[in-house]
Amino acid sequence: MNKYRVSSLLLTFPTLLLLQGCATSPPRNQSNLCAIFEEKPSWYDDAREMEEVYGTPINVAMAFIKQESSFINDAKPPRDHLLGFIPWGRVSTAYGYAQAQDPVWGEYLDGTGNGGSRNNFGDAIMFVGWYTDKTQKRLGVSKWDPYNQYLAYHEGQGGFKRKSYNKKPQLLKVARKVEQQAKDYGWQLKQCRSELENGRSWFF
Repeated sequence: MNKYRVSSLLLTFPTLLLLQGCATSPPRNQSNLCAIFEEKPSWYDDAREMEEVYGTPINVAMAFIKQESSFINDAKPPRDHLLGFIPWGRVSTAYGYAQAQDPVWGEYLDGTGNGGSRNNFGDAIMFVGWYTDKTQKRLGVSKWDPYNQYLAYHEGQGGFKRKSYNKKPQLLKVARKVEQQAKDYGWQLKQCRSELENGRSWFF
């Protein structure tokens, strides 16, 4: 009896590792929101919960995460280099799916009492919803305006107010890229949302 139980555990452990790897690996087709949610159905549940709590459109939040981390759960910014070639610290404390930095992540935890981790997708997308909701309340930027919402996300709400982005032409291009991605995701989501809501399987 014990022998079979041990054998079962030995078979189960690698399977759990495999499942864990699948759970944290980036989606294969990041350009199609329906394909992302087909591959990772729990992400749709997380995204829908975020939309219900904060009112931020799913397509906008997902476009932010794609830009910030390419859906890599433990993404970090590049290392700085001392004297141009000696690896030093990271250029910022940004981490995880949403690339939230330590201070603002702490503010999120304190303000919501949600707890959570930046490398957990559900926690990360809830952070994006919380931040964009704050941006709308503090700065009057619509949650349906991914261009200006992304600039405020990247520069911080204080930086956005000072229009610091005007000195960063490359950032303005990235914000337009995020805007287009949000539009593409929005159109795609319209095609598959009823299937997602019904929990049915569908293929491409």
